[in-house]
Amino acid sequence: MTPESVIVIGQQALVVTAMLAAPLLLAALAAGLVIGMFQAATQINEVTLSFIPKLMVLAAALYLGSGWMLKVIVGYSESLIRSIPSLIG
Repeated sequence: MTPESVIVIGQQALVVTAMLAAPLLLAALAAGLVIGMFQAATQINEVTLSFIPKLMVLAAALYLGSGWMLKVIVGYSESLIRSIPSLIG
């Protein structure tokens, strides 16, 4: 196992992690922006007002994207397991 292969595996892991986290983070960002605009327009400064809608948006994003996320993580895991013999020797 060479240092280059370790770097490639780490890079692939970071890319997969970013791919899995991006939809959830973008959904939370969009929900926070909309809720922030609503709070600014109505001058309601309640912290708990933004929590439940963000939680619901994240749950919906996770529900809608879970199939794709599962395919990505299973594909990465399969490729990593298949590459074990070539990494060992």
